[in-house]
Amino acid sequence: MHLKPNADNTIILKSAYEIGIMREGGKVVAAVVHELERRAEPGMTTRDLDAIAAQMFADAGAESTALGYFGYPGSICVSVNEEVVHGIPGLKRIKRGDLVKCDVAAKYRGYVADTTHAFVVGGPEATTEEVRSLMIVSRDALMKGIEQARPGNRLTDIGAAIEDHVRANGMSVVRDFVGHGVGRSMHEAPQVYHYGPGGRGPVLRAGMCMAIEPQVNLGSAQVRMLEDGWTAVTVDGKLSCHWEHTVAITANGPEILTLPASTNGASYSAASQQPARSY
Repeated sequence: MHLKPNADNTIILKSAYEIGIMREGGKVVAAVVHELERRAEPGMTTRDLDAIAAQMFADAGAESTALGYFGYPGSICVSVNEEVVHGIPGLKRIKRGDLVKCDVAAKYRGYVADTTHAFVVGGPEATTEEVRSLMIVSRDALMKGIEQARPGNRLTDIGAAIEDHVRANGMSVVRDFVGHGVGRSMHEAPQVYHYGPGGRGPVLRAGMCMAIEPQVNLGSAQVRMLEDGWTAVTVDGKLSCHWEHTVAITANGPEILTLPASTNGASYSAASQQPARSY
């Protein structure tokens, strides 16, 4: 989830032990999002996807950090097509060709891991080249931001790299929502903006952990809120895509903590970030 957090500005550094626990939790949420893609079929409701995630959390000994958050009624967020973020699981039925974004955050052994995965119902062949491009540009923008999450850089270098890539491809970055520090709480300092300019904000240090999560729109960057008080949609009805990873800054650079178990918890690698299906 990506409400602008109201926590104090103290950035809490995590020890190697704490990062190890977050890495374990990261595998849990990574398994959930990839299972949701695997099991998503036309005719399922977004509530069906929520139920799958809730059961996987229970089986893993994890707890949703979304459920009950300021009254939020779902275990995960499921946003479809022009929905940008915070889509509430309900009776909406997904269709072949829908662009689905599942935002999954869970607390595991006292620490939070947060990830978002995007997929098309029916696979890449079920959509258009424009949508495939949106997915690739937004995913690659996230990775370019993660590349900047290394000691000695400034916090806004992350957002500048994201925005530069998105704008170069004729798309827009949503500015209404932010990434955030993560650890024992879902929202910690610092706020992570997904746009520039770079060279500003705190100097990045080993031990910082943050969720980086740009939302990229085909059209206008502006959003509006639906009457449910949670779901944000694009103002022009054009599609939006959202990817997210929880990242630890280490002496050797960024480590993505929300990787599937099959990757064996490697440090940053663009090759390891391909989604379950290649778009």
